[in-house]
Amino acid sequence: MTRGKEMARLINIGFGNVVNTDKVVAVVSPDAAPVKRLVQNAKNLGSLIDATQGRKTKAVIVTEGEKIILSALQPETIAKRFSINYEMESREEEHG
Repeated sequence: MTRGKEMARLINIGFGNVVNTDKVVAVVSPDAAPVKRLVQNAKNLGSLIDATQGRKTKAVIVTEGEKIILSALQPETIAKRFSINYEMESREEEHG
């Protein structure tokens, strides 16, 4: 597969919510003060997407378009889903 005109790759970030893997810059824990400020600034600017379904925020996803997404999944869980997605993509390319 070529990266140019392929479909976006989506991963589940909890409760049926999905995110485009090509746009994710970082997945971080919400506990650090700089991350809390980042979330508050995004909320003030209207660029915060809450995908927690009312649950406790366990991961903050930062995207290229400066959108901040809150997830109730652990950052490790989301990272594992990225890895699985990448492995599947690699196998598809090998078997063409």
